[in-house]
Amino acid sequence: MASNAPSRVLGIDLGTTNSCCAAIIDGEVRVFRSSEGENVTPSVVTFFRDAPPLAGRAARRMATAAPLDTVFSVKRFMGRKATDPAVARDAGLVPFRVEAAPNGDAWVRAAGRSYSPPEVSALVLAKVRRDAEAYLGEPLREAVVTVPAYFSDAQRQATKDAGRIAGLEVLRILNEPTAAALACGLDPKKGQRVVVYDLGGGTFDVTVLESRGGIFEVRSTNGDTHLGGDDFDQAVIRILVEAFKERHGIDLAADPMALQRLKEAAEAAKIELSSSPVADIALPFIVAGPAGPLHLEHRLTREAFNAATARLVHATLGPCITALADAGVVRERVDALVLVGGMTRVPEVRRAVEAFFGRPAVPDVNPDEAVAVGAAIQGGILRGQVRDRLLLDVTPLSLGVRVSGGLFSRLIEKNSTIPCRKKAVYTTANDNQSAVRISVYQGENALAADNIFLGDFELVDIPAASKGSPKIEVSFDIDANGILKVRAVDKASGRAQQMRISPNSGLKEEELRALSASAKREGAAALRHDEAEQFLLTCRKLVEACQSEVAGADVDRSAVTQWLKGVAERLPGESLEALRGSLKELNQCVLRLRVARRA
Repeated sequence: MASNAPSRVLGIDLGTTNSCCAAIIDGEVRVFRSSEGENVTPSVVTFFRDAPPLAGRAARRMATAAPLDTVFSVKRFMGRKATDPAVARDAGLVPFRVEAAPNGDAWVRAAGRSYSPPEVSALVLAKVRRDAEAYLGEPLREAVVTVPAYFSDAQRQATKDAGRIAGLEVLRILNEPTAAALACGLDPKKGQRVVVYDLGGGTFDVTVLESRGGIFEVRSTNGDTHLGGDDFDQAVIRILVEAFKERHGIDLAADPMALQRLKEAAEAAKIELSSSPVADIALPFIVAGPAGPLHLEHRLTREAFNAATARLVHATLGPCITALADAGVVRERVDALVLVGGMTRVPEVRRAVEAFFGRPAVPDVNPDEAVAVGAAIQGGILRGQVRDRLLLDVTPLSLGVRVSGGLFSRLIEKNSTIPCRKKAVYTTANDNQSAVRISVYQGENALAADNIFLGDFELVDIPAASKGSPKIEVSFDIDANGILKVRAVDKASGRAQQMRISPNSGLKEEELRALSASAKREGAAALRHDEAEQFLLTCRKLVEACQSEVAGADVDRSAVTQWLKGVAERLPGESLEALRGSLKELNQCVLRLRVARRA
């Protein structure tokens, strides 16, 4: 690889739980560390009524103190309608509010106002970009951003809009498993059939590729955009909620603050069980009971965890079977198995997948970084920095038109290599019909209405004829960026009409411009703040939270108020290490006061 491009292209894995960023530097791919010194950035944002939002690790620290105003796992709501049953299910798993926007999209509400998922994701992307710029000492404006392979047109455009709001030009939206295949160190000259199994925080994908002569050709893809680590966490939460309810008769799931603490504990226990046979969970002052504060203590074994999550592991194997069948590949002919996504660190997941494919996974693949590294390599391919590899991707869902009876007629089948072009001839359903409406859909269902509507147009002034006589040729042309052009021609008269279908996330152009300008102003301000200032803001908010809780709590109010006054006065002059200590003290203070207030 040779670095000769005038500008660097960021490769960004915008994850449900964590995000990661990489770029080609001096001919090598390098993963950037966040301002907190970590290789991943939590995809979490905390909103305030009278202060700029926090993104990343600082927001994650605020989650317990401000559960209703801290948004996480927003990727599950990207490009989706509020009426989607999967959205309703996921909305029940988070403490913040999910609501319907005027256009019907699923938005989130925090700190007194509503936010679209692209807005929230843009704050994570902006944080990742700022950290990379701070490391390199130069502005970065171009990126390749990854998405689950099974994301729809609207979900992909929502991700692209998030990049635009964050001040990035998104050169390519890249499928996550495909990116991982580019990064996993396979010999580009050796012909191989590769399966990439990607189980992340909120989504699951499986992709079958063929690698030969430096060309990575995607043969098929499948998955579930509502299956991931969040669901494994939820299984642990159910265990804890049921055990606590059986012991104390109190439902912790009804308390947003308790629910957030349970989520953090469940995730920590899941991680611990990847290397230990047991995880001891202890949450003091979790809730107030009739006799005073109650504590949660539970010993979770790996066997119990595996039993509670067995159906989730099994649910990933169905898409594997479908992807293999679509690619025309049997398990025994798979040459390499690549596991990515943080959930593939779970021993039972790894065991089940390796047993299913009958072979061990490719070693030394970092499940947290592989997708970002692959995105950086794709950026290098686009910029001419990488010349020994070529990626041929596919469209994840079928594209077609609505025909008589409301049926869906496919023109471009799912897993078709893009760019591609397909044509089909249709006719009229009525005598002397002078116009036909071409309605375009995306999906796999037999009825058009059960698929995703992309747009429509009319072909008019068709010469009068009996039904079935006119010949209307419809052509679909989709480019490497997923932009679809549809054209209809009446073969007899030569009359034609066409439409360019650009994916729509639900945000209008004027809204995108306003959000981009606002993000630019906030980004310029954020560049002047270091980690200490983020901690300072968080601590001040916690002081205010404590003060609001003191009034109704059964505590020595004067002593607590005096202590808070002293904390507030010393905060501006504290070092970063001291601020970390103050943050921990204040978090504990908020929790104890809320317990005391309920007692």
